[in-house]
Amino acid sequence: MFRKLIFATLSITLLVSCGGKSKEEQAAKDSTAKPMQITQIVGVALVEPKSHIVSLYAETGGIVQKIDHDINDEVKAGDVIIELISDVEQAQLQQAQSKLATQQALINATQAQCNSIRVKSENAKANFDRNTNLFQSGAITKQVFDDSRFTYESSQADLTSAQSNIKQQQSRLNELSADINYYTKLVNRKKVKAPVDGRVLSMDIKIGTNLGTNQSICDFAPDGPLMAVTEIDELFADKVQVGMKAYIRPQGKTDTLGTGTVILTSPYLKKKSLFSDGAANMEDRRVREVRVLLDAGEKALIGSRVESVILLHK
Repeated sequence: MFRKLIFATLSITLLVSCGGKSKEEQAAKDSTAKPMQITQIVGVALVEPKSHIVSLYAETGGIVQKIDHDINDEVKAGDVIIELISDVEQAQLQQAQSKLATQQALINATQAQCNSIRVKSENAKANFDRNTNLFQSGAITKQVFDDSRFTYESSQADLTSAQSNIKQQQSRLNELSADINYYTKLVNRKKVKAPVDGRVLSMDIKIGTNLGTNQSICDFAPDGPLMAVTEIDELFADKVQVGMKAYIRPQGKTDTLGTGTVILTSPYLKKKSLFSDGAANMEDRRVREVRVLLDAGEKALIGSRVESVILLHK
C-alpha cells in the first residue's frame, strides 16, 4: 500500500512537471513569433521653405533711413526692403553725371567743328585737283598751284587733329561713364533688395539703427513649396527611402496639417541638430536627415515644430 502511494505521488509530480515544461516551451515559442510589422516612422520636424529661410545682410554699413517692407510683406525680386543713408554717395553720383553731361556737350561741339573742317578739306582737295590739271596745262602759275596744295594739306592736318581730339574726348567720356557706374553701385549698396520673390518673415532692425555688415536685417522666405525637415533615429534610418508618402501633424495630436513625399534622405548619420537641448545633452544617438516636400496648396506655419509621419511604403 505504501509503495502504491509513493508511485501515485511520483506520477502526479511527473505530470505536473511535464505540464509546466509544456507551458514554458509554448511561451518560448510565442516569444520567438514573428515581430510586429512597422508601418510608419514618426520624427520631430521643422517646417520651412524648400529653398530654406535666408537671412539678409547689407553689403556695407550705415544708418537705416527707411524700411520699405516689413514683416509678412510679399516682395518681388529686386524690390528694396530697407535703405541706408546715402547722401555722400548720391552727391558723388550727381557730380559724375554732371561732368558726363558737360563732356558730352564738349564732344558734340568738337564733332561739329570736325565736320566743318572736313567740308573745308573736301573743298580744298577739289580745288587742288583742279589746279593740278590747270598747272599741267600751263593755265596757272606754280605759285597758285602751291597755294592750293598748301591749303589742302593744312585742311587735312586740321581734320586729323580734330578727329584725334574727338577720340581723346570720347575716352574721357568713357572714364566718366565708369565713374557713374561706380557711384551708382555705391548708392545701390546702401539698399537691401529681395534676391528672389518671397516674403519677409522678420525685421531685426528699425529706423536709425547703425547697421554693420555682419548684422542680420531680416529673415526671408523665398517663394515655393514648403518642406518638413526631420531627423530619423539611427534605428530606423535605413528604412526610409525617397518617394515614400508622409504627412505632418501637430505634436501629440492626430490632426493632419499636410501631406507630402520624401524627396531627400541624407547619405550619412549625424548628431541631432533640430531642437537639441544644447551642449548639456549627452545622448549619444545619431540621426539621418530626411526632407518631406509638402504637396502643393498645403499650408503650415513656417518654423512650426511638428511630427512627420513617414509611411513605410511607396
